[in-house]
Amino acid sequence: MARNIGVDTYRGFVMLLMMAEVLQLARVAHAFPGNWFWSFLAYHQTHVDWAGCSLHDTIQPGFSFLVGVALPYSIANRLAKGATFRQMFGHALWRSLLLVALGIFLRSMHSTQTYFTFEDTLTQIGLGYPFLFLLGFRPPRWVWYALAAVLTGYWLAWALYPVAGPAFNYQSVGVPPTWQHHYSGFAAHWNKNSNLGNAFDQWFLNLFPRTAPFVANGGGYLTLSFIPTLGTMILGLVAGRWLRAGAPQIPMKRLLIAGAIGITSGLLLHVTGICPVVKRIWTPSWTLFSGGLCFLFLAGFCWLIEVKGYRKWAFPLVVIGMNSIAAYLMAHLFERFFMDSFRIHLGQHAFQLFGTGVEPLMRGMAVLLAYWLMLFWMYRRKLFLRI
Repeated sequence: MARNIGVDTYRGFVMLLMMAEVLQLARVAHAFPGNWFWSFLAYHQTHVDWAGCSLHDTIQPGFSFLVGVALPYSIANRLAKGATFRQMFGHALWRSLLLVALGIFLRSMHSTQTYFTFEDTLTQIGLGYPFLFLLGFRPPRWVWYALAAVLTGYWLAWALYPVAGPAFNYQSVGVPPTWQHHYSGFAAHWNKNSNLGNAFDQWFLNLFPRTAPFVANGGGYLTLSFIPTLGTMILGLVAGRWLRAGAPQIPMKRLLIAGAIGITSGLLLHVTGICPVVKRIWTPSWTLFSGGLCFLFLAGFCWLIEVKGYRKWAFPLVVIGMNSIAAYLMAHLFERFFMDSFRIHLGQHAFQLFGTGVEPLMRGMAVLLAYWLMLFWMYRRKLFLRI
């Protein structure tokens, strides 16, 4: 079966958005207060404070969704090579362990000891991956039942957890007094750091050695988010099966309808107060809303690449997309190395050609180019990092 380049392009786009954090557009926008252009770019390179969505917020769901998309192809490929279910499941468990360990390693880079936390993208995917793998061998109705069980069960668990009372000290769990995103009524079950997920982490994360007791994550991120993240991966599994079953045709109608249903249902849950759309705690409504966006992104890239045949423009993204783990590691491990190298060898003011305001952007573009050249070197030599 011919490789779906549209999927690689979408994956490359997601990883490019992540690597492009080095452009530091928020710093540029700060240097030009009131400029709508830089403010717009900065907004979409920043996570929203709580409810809502920016382009930057689509990175993690896109990465998770594409893990699901790739699974049917991976299973078929390994079965064709004679692998048994036992062998493949053992590999899935090993892959899960490596992803979790790698996520913890990356989060610990600037710590004095191992920083045990499980909200990193790789860790979240790793925690849910064995369950996704098992669903890859089940018929479609099982997959839909699993998705419904994951989202409904997770929502119900949060809904049954007591809401923090009016005397609750939010500052004690890292919520600033100026915080403007507190919900009232039923939606208060999803308030920052006063929810089921944070209560779990106050127990679970303190089972590990720490320099100080865990109280709350500053961004509101949670270990238990791997459960609704599994829902995102399940949606990707559905999309991957549709793509593989319809190849070489692209099931555009299915992808577009699924996208519309996901976005609409997520927004309805939000506006009715049943479940707000919050990426940081990966609410079930966020799973549906962001999953809908992923379906539309996938449909768009497949339409351009596979249906219309516009492939040449996508080559830079394909280079990134075919080595997504390497790209992820580069963005986390090499940023400081390249910035220091440019400063040492090119001088302190090498990127002030267009003024100090855009200096972070110019330096970031140089770092981003260095990332891509490394990935291109690997692509030319068929060096693809796999877990």
